[in-house]
Amino acid sequence: MALSRATSLLVSLPVLTALGMATLTACDGEAFTPPGAEAPLPRPVQVAAVRISGAESLSAHTGVVQARRQVDLGFRAEGRITSRAVEVGQAVQAGQVLARLDPGDLALSLRAAEADLASAEAQARQARNEATRSRQLRAGGHVSASYDDQRQASARAAAEAVASARAGLELARNRLSYATLRAPSAGLVTALLAEAGQVVTEGQAVLRLADPAERELLVRVPEAALPGLAAARAEVHFWARPDAPLAATLREVAPQADAALRTYAARFSLEAAPDWVALGMTGTVRLSLPGVPAATLPLSALHDRGQGPMVWRLLPQGRIEAVPVTVLALAEQTVQVSGALQPGDQVVAMGPQLLDPGQLVRVVQTRLSATLR
Repeated sequence: MALSRATSLLVSLPVLTALGMATLTACDGEAFTPPGAEAPLPRPVQVAAVRISGAESLSAHTGVVQARRQVDLGFRAEGRITSRAVEVGQAVQAGQVLARLDPGDLALSLRAAEADLASAEAQARQARNEATRSRQLRAGGHVSASYDDQRQASARAAAEAVASARAGLELARNRLSYATLRAPSAGLVTALLAEAGQVVTEGQAVLRLADPAERELLVRVPEAALPGLAAARAEVHFWARPDAPLAATLREVAPQADAALRTYAARFSLEAAPDWVALGMTGTVRLSLPGVPAATLPLSALHDRGQGPMVWRLLPQGRIEAVPVTVLALAEQTVQVSGALQPGDQVVAMGPQLLDPGQLVRVVQTRLSATLR
């Protein structure tokens, strides 16, 4: 029986030795290949060359084109609108008639003012004559000084009443002219706020007039975008003309946030805007700020294995290693990252989720770093 156990031990010893060697090989990180089996083939990959450049912090905000100067026009008198001479979208010149009021009541007020002036002038003539006679009687000692003072004061009051009546007449004439609404300057009618037949009060807006000579893009930005907003380079892209971006300049930022939206109104001037930039057109202003040096890579090269963003860098002998990166900016097809990448490094450009650390790869195509070509 002892001889049988010894024989079994000698037979098992080579097997244990082989298992131990396989275990040590696996601990070294090398894939174990059973005897007679073929080694795994390198996985074909596409790589992108790393190019370091100054990164830009990008943000975009959508708004609408507005005129820098626009005003709501109204009559300076009250009454019923009898006619309207313009339509929405119509261009008008300075002094052009826009609408008219019924002038009946205003004409009556003018007639009453004329009558008041005539009455005041008649009373002033009588008071002046009485003051002249009183002065003569006082010189002859026929009236007292107090009597003469009353007549002189009455004459001065009558003269002031004439001045007041003349001012009232001029005001009545002006109010009659206010029955015709004229354009204060050249512009574009953007809204009609009242129609013919409607009774309006003094100062009530009846239409909106905008000056299209100076146009700007009104956007609303969150408070997080306020720092560096003035120093950012602005470029406006319009949905109607995506291939024709225009340079813009920040003109003003509202000092207080909107109570409902909690955003700040920012206005970007469109200097020398072409004629196709119409009021109300939708546009997106893209803001860029110079940042830290970064690598621009295809978006498909970015991967996350649960420990943060990373890319696979190609090592000699066809192996790869994971390089943690920080995402600085995202675009439709590219990503700007910073990390332990050097110019000239090659990273896997597509399918990083299919690879493992230390895996053998074979380069089949090299792309431009900032594109998918």
